[in-house]
Amino acid sequence: MKLSPKEFPTNMATCNPAVSLLRIEQIQALHEASLKILSDTGIMIHHPEILKLVEGTGARVETSRPIAHFSESLVMNSLQIVGKKYVLNGRDPARVARFNDGDLVQLSSPGQYRWLDLHTERVRPATLQDARDAIRLADALPNINFVGAMAQPAEISEKYREVVLTAELSKGTTKPTMAWTHNGKTARYVLEIYRTLVGGEKALRERPMTEAFLEPISPLQLPNDGLDMVLEFAAAGQPVSVGPMAMTSGTAPATLAATLAQENAEILAGIVVTQLIAPGIPMKYGGIPHILDPRTSICSFGSPEQALMGMAMVAMGKHYGLPIYINVGLTDAKVLDAQAGIEKATTLVLGALAGADMFGHAGICGPDHAGSLAWLMADNEVMAYVKRVVRGFGIAPGDFATDVIQAVGPAGSFLAEDHTIKNYRRELWMPGPAWTRQVYGAWEEGGRTSMGDRLRTEVERILSTHTVPEMDAALAREIDRIVACAKAEIGE
Repeated sequence: MKLSPKEFPTNMATCNPAVSLLRIEQIQALHEASLKILSDTGIMIHHPEILKLVEGTGARVETSRPIAHFSESLVMNSLQIVGKKYVLNGRDPARVARFNDGDLVQLSSPGQYRWLDLHTERVRPATLQDARDAIRLADALPNINFVGAMAQPAEISEKYREVVLTAELSKGTTKPTMAWTHNGKTARYVLEIYRTLVGGEKALRERPMTEAFLEPISPLQLPNDGLDMVLEFAAAGQPVSVGPMAMTSGTAPATLAATLAQENAEILAGIVVTQLIAPGIPMKYGGIPHILDPRTSICSFGSPEQALMGMAMVAMGKHYGLPIYINVGLTDAKVLDAQAGIEKATTLVLGALAGADMFGHAGICGPDHAGSLAWLMADNEVMAYVKRVVRGFGIAPGDFATDVIQAVGPAGSFLAEDHTIKNYRRELWMPGPAWTRQVYGAWEEGGRTSMGDRLRTEVERILSTHTVPEMDAALAREIDRIVACAKAEIGE
């Protein structure tokens, strides 16, 4: 049958390269396995106040251990009322991160304890200057739209470090930001900085600037400090992300299906308690399972199973209607080599095509071995490539340009055609200076550089030229005052 242009189906106007790993009956089976875990095995809640809150819903709580058993109705009610869409705002109102809106959000790591030096390429303790450089670099990179401090500076006490880093983030970028926040005490100061930035408690509720990250401890535990932190963030109207890091054959069973069922149960438990604390607050589904490498006994970041489990987690998060965060675009490699490229690109493109919203954490060398400016630059470039794949291409009748082909004819050239001039920038991805498409001779004359060499050069160029709009001096002083108060109360 021949279709006229008017009859051309609208869903065929653009190639959609989206993929799905699980069928609906497999999603349902996984969901039911998670419900069985929550009902029969239960979840250990290391927070007396939250445990009492859960017990008040009619959930069964064991007498000898702080383990709650959730009914299906409790879980499903929480999934029904949870907020499923939100926007995080930067100091610049035009710079936002949207969740469940079709955007691909890349988060630079909120912090690594060790640092891969840009010049020596040796690992050393992270410093405050490393964090400042990483924040400014992320501010400049177009594909890093949610900024973490990247470094956990050794010279600042862990007791109030996230307060210092939140202050540095607020001054060093105009994008949305996030620091690892470990407990309720530091959360209060972190949130006070954001209230100061946006103009008060009401303004922060209306324009959220950050989110809590609750990491259940696998297997099947919700930590006291993490829940204390959630209480503060939820009370302030800030979204909550739940992301356990179950490891196949370590903190989860040795099959991927079992790991996924347990991981999903842990996420659902986090959703239940958060909705009991603040009904309707928006949440993100953080499906970030890994495998425990059987030869080294360390967590693998770049395995093929990482991609498979990430895609499955996207399917589950979509089934619940939630925005989704997965750990893909990572690697086990220690240098910017072929292994790094294969693992980063393969897992990231599959996660993006599956439909995840957020990917983290950019800028990590190996499996949490160090933070690195060059690796952050690499992640920015990989995401640019992946975004082009995800965008697809037009495939409506007008895109076939048969009239142009007829006009040029056999043995002609399309290079100087108006159609080419009008379309090539929209249709073709143009790589930046970190990439090479030169002929071999030109590359050789340019110094025979590797991509790692070019990434480091580009980092140095950005750090020498990029400036961040300065914060109002009075506002900066108020933020410094909050940091000083945190140091005095909870510091050394």
